Amino acid sequence: MNVHPLPIARYRFTARVQQPLALPDYAGSLLRGQFGAALRNVACMTRQPSCPGCPLIQTCPYTRIFEAPPPPKGSHALQDFSQIPNAYVLEPPTPGARVLDADDDFEFNLVLVGHATEQLALVIFALQRALAQGLTRARVPTDLLQVDWVDAAGTAHPIWSIESPVLREHVAVLTLPQASLRASPHPNPPPEWEGADTGASLSLHIHTPLRLQSQGKPLGIGQLTPRALIATLARRTALLMDFHAGQNGWGEAAKHITHLSESLTDTQELHWFDWTRYSSRQQQEMTLGGVLGSWMLHGNAATLAEIWPWLWLGQWLHAGKNASMGLGGYTLECVRNQSAKPSSDSSPAATAHMVSTQSASSATSR
Repeated sequence: MNVHPLPIARYRFTARVQQPLALPDYAGSLLRGQFGAALRNVACMTRQPSCPGCPLIQTCPYTRIFEAPPPPKGSHALQDFSQIPNAYVLEPPTPGARVLDADDDFEFNLVLVGHATEQLALVIFALQRALAQGLTRARVPTDLLQVDWVDAAGTAHPIWSIESPVLREHVAVLTLPQASLRASPHPNPPPEWEGADTGASLSLHIHTPLRLQSQGKPLGIGQLTPRALIATLARRTALLMDFHAGQNGWGEAAKHITHLSESLTDTQELHWFDWTRYSSRQQQEMTLGGVLGSWMLHGNAATLAEIWPWLWLGQWLHAGKNASMGLGGYTLECVRNQSAKPSSDSSPAATAHMVSTQSASSATSR
């Protein structure tokens, strides 16, 4: 399976409000709605009132990015799909209701996957228009000032600005650090685990509500398991790579990783967070919730070495319900559990060494 490099890119958008703007508790729904409406307006060629039945539905930039149609029945080797994940993740500003004053700046991120990376110019144009038309019901006009490509280390590279509105060349790919996603009995472990004993841990710091579901119902605290997390994330990753990047073979690897996750144990320091959004489709307010906090997975170092690349990718792809609006965002750390040996200047004790696997590259990280 060829996974180096992966067509995944994170972009940071910097905008400035012209008037005071009241941001809701969670702005992901707000920004996604504005983005989708503007993208459809600039991309739609037929001007049909809805996408189903449109002769261009399989090739239209809007549907391929924002409202991905499932493949025709019988066309996929594994199964028929009623829906597939979309090729973007909108990461809003840090959660928390607040009021921005006129001329204040704010940032948000957009992760593009597969062929969506080829439509970046259109995406920027659509977001620029969406912001200019105004945010929230007050329609506060907002100017898009700059767009940066954020690399895997969290370094921002300017690629577009209002003064120079021509895209600069950049490498819109993501390379896994010293790891392989192949279902191999000898995966490359994270460097933080070199010399570790058999036990190791992975720590997720969840900063936007993670909503895992079973049979259409959300899993609450006490119902969450490592398998539920890994199965959800692995399936999402496999579908994104298959349908939007043209990389097959991820399905079998996802099944293998899910099976491995059944041996993991965990420690949870989570709390439930509810937030309300307005659904323009359903014409009503909806309450969504998910967990925030820390979730540590424990297991054999060799097993976690196979699982951790999927969790590493999840820092870009997110996990769970409504991931496209930025829910299920987290940062990942590897923890080396190793018993310290007695010496003249130390006493016998269990020590843990924690090293972050990603710099603070997300606007939603705390």
